[in-house]
Amino acid sequence: MGTYKTYEEINEKIKKGCAVVLTASEVSALSKDLKPSEILKKVDVVTTGTFAPMCSSGAFINFGHTEPAMRMEELTLNDVPAYGGIAAVDAYIGATAEKKDDPEYGGAHVIEDLIKGRNIYLRAKGKGTDCYPGKSWEGYVSKDSVNEIIMFNPRNAYQNYGAAVNGTDRTIFTYMGVLLPKFTNCTYSTSGELSPLLNDPYCRTIGVGTPIFLGGATGFISSAGTQFNKGRDRNGAGIPLGPSATLAVTGDLKQMSPEFIRAAVFEKYGVTLFVGLGIPVPVLDEDIAANVSIRNRDIETFIFDYGNSGKTVRKVNYEELQSGCIDIDGKKVRTAPLSSLSKAHRIASILKESVADGSFRLAKPVDPFDVSQKPLLKLGPSTGGVK
Repeated sequence: MGTYKTYEEINEKIKKGCAVVLTASEVSALSKDLKPSEILKKVDVVTTGTFAPMCSSGAFINFGHTEPAMRMEELTLNDVPAYGGIAAVDAYIGATAEKKDDPEYGGAHVIEDLIKGRNIYLRAKGKGTDCYPGKSWEGYVSKDSVNEIIMFNPRNAYQNYGAAVNGTDRTIFTYMGVLLPKFTNCTYSTSGELSPLLNDPYCRTIGVGTPIFLGGATGFISSAGTQFNKGRDRNGAGIPLGPSATLAVTGDLKQMSPEFIRAAVFEKYGVTLFVGLGIPVPVLDEDIAANVSIRNRDIETFIFDYGNSGKTVRKVNYEELQSGCIDIDGKKVRTAPLSSLSKAHRIASILKESVADGSFRLAKPVDPFDVSQKPLLKLGPSTGGVK
């Protein structure tokens, strides 16, 4: 039987202050000289990070009861529509919901404003019932005046994602940013060797109940995310070659920081939310040690032509993408990340400190994810990746 560690052993080392915790980038650098067996002996926990646009995000809010009590059925927050079909004073604000007369302000901005402690104007209507006679209410609310604000994001932290180009003669505007004509630029949105799910490609330590860094606070994985697809082909390093696993995550939005939750607008596409997320990976055995040793050159994805129905252009690795320039049919094409690598490094570093000082404890998944093949259903033709 090979050498291995347990969660209990690693948590005991953390408690004693003698655990070795490194960021994914630091371990990738170590892997140039050390074998996985040596990394297993040397390193206990590896921290990851990503800060990228994650449209499938939002928050549940419980406003507290009005006087007289009412059932809020139609409501807006700063004129952005929220969903009230839950309970009397519960609502869900989605990140991509937009203000009717100002599409450059949306749910993501409401979420960021709430985190910043700003007042948000609530308008609510209901039909009125015997137990909830109130029919309308207007006024300001804030994170300090409402009962709870629970961030719940159905699909975050994609495990790999295709890069985007545009081979047509016109500029196109997408969730991958502005794509200039004739392969003038290429965008991508994964933090490479820092990316959480790329450091545990088979989700051996990641599942329901896993504690995570979410928006500057401690959050948890609540389930596999929507469009979770483990059936992708993998390269020799075990990395899926396209959008694969995703995470549904939750956390207390009142504890989050605007440094790690930021609203954004993509030109002629719409509103989205940048989410900071990090996961610690315990180095339990040599296989996991090999996985966390992954380097950008080992992580491959496909480049898709978003101007031509997501046609595959070529395969590329993240060392090439992060170099700032790639080759497409002999043409030098500029590359640019939508995700912030500097923020990803910061998240991994903060998580490293929190794990090392014992303020962030590791925990086994309550329910591991099913990593068997699962086809992703589609309604019809789409671009290279399913957003």
